[in-house]
Parts: sequence; structure tokens; C-alpha cells
Amino acid sequence: MSDYRASSSPFIESELRNALGNFATGVTVITTLGNNRTKVGVTANSFSSVSLDPAIVLWSLKKTSSSLSAFDECGHFAVHILASNQVDLSNRFASKSPDKFAGVSHVSGFMGIPIIDDCICVFECKTTERISAGDHILFLAEVLSFSNHAKQGIEQGPLLFVQGQYAQSAPVALEP
Repeated sequence: MSDYRASSSPFIESELRNALGNFATGVTVITTLGNNRTKVGVTANSFSSVSLDPAIVLWSLKKTSSSLSAFDECGHFAVHILASNQVDLSNRFASKSPDKFAGVSHVSGFMGIPIIDDCICVFECKTTERISAGDHILFLAEVLSFSNHAKQGIEQGPLLFVQGQYAQSAPVALEP
């Protein structure tokens, strides 16, 4: 018998966060350019594919983020899917460090957007729609180009986040 129980009372935010945390997500770093071409980057686990034709992705950023204006003003960004050995990179871009790019190997991509080296995949995108949703802004974007380094020798699997901590993926053997 299942222990499922519906609740008619208001959600307790911490309990809802814990319940939602049971859904494993990938970990990304999203980069753009701010005022005076300042490099901006944030860690996000809200990235998702929306459509293949046309190629559209989405991610969200908290409305109170100090990086929000840069993503709004630039209109272009890059999504970097992190490998399981890139926890330090995730933590760096999740921090409030004034120079998150110090010591991080990267090149300039489309429109000068910083492209971080050695990530599993990178998607260069143009924002097509910005939607206010609760305490976040959803960015819908057209994928302009991408690179899939998983096929080019990066042997690490993707970095995951589940139940409040980092995790690695592992194949599941299916019964014949």
C-alpha cells in the first residue's frame, strides 16, 4: 500500500523543496556579457530542451539575482553542461565571487559570450522570450550552435544534482 497523501493545507517551502529535490537534474553554467562586456556566469540546474524543430531550450534565474540584468540586456548566452569532475566549476559559478572567470580556461564565442573549456556540451543561444513565473524569470532561447564534446573523448558523465547534493549518473542494466 502506498503512503501517498494529498495535502489541502498550504505548502511548507522547505518540505516542497525537499520533495522537488528528488528529481535529479543536470548541472550547467550559463554565461553572458554584462555592461562594458563584463563576463557573467551562473550555475543553474533548471536547463531543459523544449523543441528540436525549431531548436529551443529554456532555463530560469531567480528575480533577485544580481546577474539578471546582464542576461536581459545581452540577449545571448551559452549553456555549458558540466561533467561529473567539474564540481569546483559549479561551486565557483554558484558563488558571489566578483571574478568567477579568474583561472577558468575559456574562449570567446558568438557575440563574445565566454565559452568555458572542457565541458561536455555547449549551446550558444539567443533569447527569444522572457517570462515572469513566480520568483523566477524563464528564458526561452533559440539554439544558434552547439558542440558535443562527449563524443570527442570527455570520458566523464554529466554532473547531477539530487536530494541537495551532487551525484553521478550510472547506467541501469535492463533485464532481458
